Amino acid sequence: AGTLARELLSPRSVQPRSSCGQSSSSMALALARRALHPGGVTVARSYNLARVFSAATAPQDDLVVIGGGPGGYVAAIKAAQLGMSVTCVEKRGTLGGTCLNVGCIPSKALLHASHLYAEARDNFKGYGIEVEGLKLDLAGMMKSKEDAVGGLTKGIEGLFKKNKVKYVKGWGKLAGPHEVSVDLNDGGTQSISAKNILLATGSEVTPLPGVTIDEEKIVSSTGALALKEVPAKMVVVGGGIIGLEMGSVWSRLGSAVTVVEFLPNIVPAMDAEVRKTFQRALTKQKMKFKLGYAVKSAEVQGDGVTLAIEKAGGGDTETLEADVVLVAIGRRPHTEGLGLDAAGVKLNDRGRVEVDSSFRTSVPSIYAIGDVIEGPMLAHKAEEDGIACVETIAGKHGHVNYDTVPSIVYTHPEMAWVGLTEEQVKEKGIEYTIGKFPFAANSRARTNHDSEGVVKFIADKKTDKILGLHILGPNAGELIAEGVLAMEYGASSEDIARVCHGHPTLTEAVKEAAMATYDKPIHF
Repeated sequence: AGTLARELLSPRSVQPRSSCGQSSSSMALALARRALHPGGVTVARSYNLARVFSAATAPQDDLVVIGGGPGGYVAAIKAAQLGMSVTCVEKRGTLGGTCLNVGCIPSKALLHASHLYAEARDNFKGYGIEVEGLKLDLAGMMKSKEDAVGGLTKGIEGLFKKNKVKYVKGWGKLAGPHEVSVDLNDGGTQSISAKNILLATGSEVTPLPGVTIDEEKIVSSTGALALKEVPAKMVVVGGGIIGLEMGSVWSRLGSAVTVVEFLPNIVPAMDAEVRKTFQRALTKQKMKFKLGYAVKSAEVQGDGVTLAIEKAGGGDTETLEADVVLVAIGRRPHTEGLGLDAAGVKLNDRGRVEVDSSFRTSVPSIYAIGDVIEGPMLAHKAEEDGIACVETIAGKHGHVNYDTVPSIVYTHPEMAWVGLTEEQVKEKGIEYTIGKFPFAANSRARTNHDSEGVVKFIADKKTDKILGLHILGPNAGELIAEGVLAMEYGASSEDIARVCHGHPTLTEAVKEAAMATYDKPIHF
């Protein structure tokens, strides 16, 4: 300790003042002098002197991001591109958060693969393609999913290196307005000092009271992505986006799927008219629905699970049997264990972090984005939050318009929407017009034998300004982008209708629905 202290006290060890106006070696020198004191050896032994000196001389970052999901890693990269020194702390050990590791990406991999399997089994003959000996290789399908996830997570690490973002693997928590303490995955702790801290810790599965998830028989979405065999019967608790997507996967692969939903409708945020068509499409795929039912219990018995359900308003109890139960009743903000209370960061009555229009929390140097704050719990919303937040920190003008954040259900047909539903427009007392066009009248959809669904516009009756766009049909998640862009710029339905769309394309259905809104369509 004495040798190290004398080295630090030598003239060549004294560094110039840092950009923040603070001597980067002053604390180290003080510790060195203490180490030379007769009692200093005890201090060195107690606090691991080498690590203390390293931490003491480390420069202060401009930004530390806690969380490496879509919001966090995008914010970290953007901040680095804006010239900030950035560290991103992530516990999982791989970047991308829930979305990339056990959410959006692996679920889309299985949705795509299971759709191809179902097409080969059910529809290839109609294209003149004969398939003999078709067989499901579930292990191979899971490997394809994991390969996609692995490639993308490594890609983010590559982007971190390219943009000079430092990556620390461990559990980060607030230790003050400018300090993050990290319990490192490899053991030990690390303290990171920063001018600004960004909370981007995402969300976690909302538990169902009285039901224990074991990720084998009673699973969350994480377990549903990794089943080792196709269950003969599956009950999905929750008729939201996650439940319907994962239910679709296993239904296509051979499961008899029943969806139990507490509310009277699936995906309540959808436009009611389009939702009815959507549910009919899923019912034709042999998915069953029990709407307005509450799950009272779910117990593993032998090789299966027994569920007790009853009408939401009360009534006789019914029993359902399943090989696997998927609990998908929603997600909640991940705020536990972050040291928010001690740091003075306030939560609202829904357990989300309170922020102002600049994403600043009740502590001026601490910001928050994504699922831990208000707004839709969507990966693309978190990304926009992240970019806008760090632009604001950099002195620019970041902004996210939550009225133009699209929602997508990646079933088949897909469902996508942006803006207001017809019910919401009525509640607001706005006079409106409706324009619809079915994919059954679209040449590309008919040619592809994939024509189920409809495009629906809602526009202000006086100004023709687009208030909402709802698409049920093939590639709806891609088609919705045109409506998002139009709404962001305050366009009218006539604006879209008068733009030339390629032929034959699915986008012509969007054009024709716009024509039907302000005038009349041509092909229907």
